Amino acid sequence: MAPRPAVQAIGERHRNWRRIQDRLAAGWMRLAVASVNSIALLVGLGLLFKSWPILAQNSLVHLLVSSDWHPMKGSFGFYAFIIGTLEVTAIAMLLAVPVCILSAIYLSEYAPSHIRELVGPVIDLLAGIPSVVYGLWGVIVVVPAVRALGKALGVATTGYSLLSGGIILAIMVFPIIISVSAEVLHAVPWEARETALALGATRWETVKHVVLRSGLRGILAAIVLGFARASGETMAVLMVVGNVAKVPSSLFAPAYPLPALIANNYGEMMSIPLYDSALLLAALVLLLVIAALNLAARLTLRQIERGYEQ
Repeated sequence: MAPRPAVQAIGERHRNWRRIQDRLAAGWMRLAVASVNSIALLVGLGLLFKSWPILAQNSLVHLLVSSDWHPMKGSFGFYAFIIGTLEVTAIAMLLAVPVCILSAIYLSEYAPSHIRELVGPVIDLLAGIPSVVYGLWGVIVVVPAVRALGKALGVATTGYSLLSGGIILAIMVFPIIISVSAEVLHAVPWEARETALALGATRWETVKHVVLRSGLRGILAAIVLGFARASGETMAVLMVVGNVAKVPSSLFAPAYPLPALIANNYGEMMSIPLYDSALLLAALVLLLVIAALNLAARLTLRQIERGYEQ
């Protein structure tokens, strides 16, 4: 039998080695988190570096508030493209969010198991369809429908419009918002529902005051993901939105979001001075717009949580 001091020394060495392993593991995890978080910063710095030539000749404020887009004349105004991006995204989310939340509530709280098993793969299929397929479907179905709607309302339109882009984007964000929201609502403990029902609440009151309140953070996270997807979508929007570089005057007017601008023009006519720098600045502006939307969503979430705490 080993003497007691020797056993204690072995135990101490083992504890020290475990502490070293814990520190190494924690260090590697911190490094991984820092690496992931630094990607957005590196992308932003890279875009800023490449767009610096146009910023050196024009003020950022002038570029952002000007609607004059004539690359051949050296005029690069991004206002129309920024407004087009925000309006298409806003239309998409106004159409998508109510439908997605109600669908998630139904799948989580009301639908029988065989309906959930049937709908789940369909939602996954929608998420996996390439955006170019959505774009083709939009050209074939959505654009003629919007043209007919405009004609019925007495509005002259080709159908390639802000509304068409918003409808296509809304359909594209359905899967991610529905699936994430349904999972969040389903994760709310069943005991919370049973307690509310035992106190005399109806099923809808339980959903409204217990389930939705408990899952609010996750639902807002799903909406933020939808915003990010809608803001950065390129191909489908490019095919149905019209791509006219001016501020849309109505839902039936054409628009030109930033992703479509970059996809349509980068790699072409790069002999024009500052053109490539202007397009990379457009990419930087798009990155900042998405970051601002995410920040606004998080601030809204904090305000809601504080309201609940009070």
